[in-house]
Amino acid sequence: MEEKPLIEMKGIVKVYPDGTRTLKGVDFSVKKGEIHGLLGENGAGKTTLMKILSGMLKPTDGRIYINGEEAAFKSPADALSKGIGIVHQHFTLVDVFDALHNIILGMEGHGLFSKIDVGRAKRKLQKVMDELNFQVPLDVPVENLPVGVQQRIEILKMLYRDVDVLILDEPTAVLTPIEVKELFRVLNTLKEQGKTIIFISHKLREVMEITDRVTVLRKGELIGSINTSDATPQILARMMVGREVVLRIQKPPKEAGEPILEVKDLWVVGDRGEKSVKGLTFEVRAGEIFGIAGVEGNGQTELIEALTGLRHVEKGKVLLNGKDITGKPPKELYDLGIAHIPEDRTNMGLILDMSVAENAILGLQWKEDFRGPLDSIRWVNVRKHSEELVREFEIVVPGIDAPLRSLSGGNQQKLIVAREVSKKPLLIIASQPTRGVDVASTEYIRNYLIKLRNENKAVLLVSADLDEVTQLSDRMAVMYEGEFVGVVKPEEVTEEQIGLMMGGIRI
Repeated sequence: MEEKPLIEMKGIVKVYPDGTRTLKGVDFSVKKGEIHGLLGENGAGKTTLMKILSGMLKPTDGRIYINGEEAAFKSPADALSKGIGIVHQHFTLVDVFDALHNIILGMEGHGLFSKIDVGRAKRKLQKVMDELNFQVPLDVPVENLPVGVQQRIEILKMLYRDVDVLILDEPTAVLTPIEVKELFRVLNTLKEQGKTIIFISHKLREVMEITDRVTVLRKGELIGSINTSDATPQILARMMVGREVVLRIQKPPKEAGEPILEVKDLWVVGDRGEKSVKGLTFEVRAGEIFGIAGVEGNGQTELIEALTGLRHVEKGKVLLNGKDITGKPPKELYDLGIAHIPEDRTNMGLILDMSVAENAILGLQWKEDFRGPLDSIRWVNVRKHSEELVREFEIVVPGIDAPLRSLSGGNQQKLIVAREVSKKPLLIIASQPTRGVDVASTEYIRNYLIKLRNENKAVLLVSADLDEVTQLSDRMAVMYEGEFVGVVKPEEVTEEQIGLMMGGIRI
């Protein structure tokens, strides 16, 4: 007799006020004590489904059953009362509070004189941490803790509330390989304790490693569920995308040419006055992808901002084709041959309320092709240019006059890549180029970066995705606290060695 599901979601529909139909009658079930993967491209409905299960959203239609009994959640507190908690991809911590007070926040009671017993809370937390061998310093402000420890705090926040079902949304996005292994050990321990875990991820290798069963959504519909033991990355990718996907990068051997970018003893100050980049010296050559790996927050953002004219250079030099470009403004750097795929597409790369066509010429609007009399815009040329980019890069759009926000995240990212390489640059600086992007768009963007490298362009790649850096890079550096711990060829080091370097250990 088949085991009865702990959670059953039946016929879940979600229609937003603007008519967008995110979920189209999805069935989803989870068994007690399993680690269940939830996969799907951007816009497939994964997060919406989990927001409904965790009480953050109300379904337009459909029913939820917990242990066979129907449940209707009006708020996350309702879901927590039924033992369901979610750890979001973007942490919800108060920076100035210590770990203990972040964990107990919201548990103080509601009466005028009610308060929480901090000593008792600390003892309970210590017991949980000891059972899992999952320690965090409870008395340190979270702003002083690494991102891996902050994630532990988010998980402990749920375990302190005695959840039986733990939903993790992209939990490994900011972790080193060593931290990922530690997280997986804890998840397996929780499973042994009878907890149920729903694991949302884009990383097929990790889904294969940690889950017992996988459910795949596509465009708001259930494609199917499969035992992980019966699956392969290729099968899962095909379920997600609806076609065969090449998961390995085809990167032919290539001899690098002359240095295009030279960085010499570069020092950059961060937003809080700290030294974020400390004396970096490196070069990126023609026909080469130079990758920078590392946990986010180790100076990568400040380095890229300094190279693209968005942040002041404290000391040192930046040369492009032998010419000193230190401290030049972004427009001048564009004109000299630098293209920039920014790490945050919605805040730095695009204007969502503008049309596809308007976004396609951002940074190009002063070019002669697009400027008419009295600084007007030659819209005929803009439309032609936009249509060419959409066609060449296989960008799925309702039309070039549609607002950019109507595109999926993957297609928004492809538009940025298309726009930037249309500038015919010497150097492409690609920061987190496939972050939050589905499997099909990731495949396209990664192969396009290889194409640029094969065409003798210089590519500087910064990514928190270790698989991405190791697969694409000809040479790679590992960045820790503003310095390079080492510069290596990916094929000459193990993942464990890279993980140690990401933790600051030189090998």
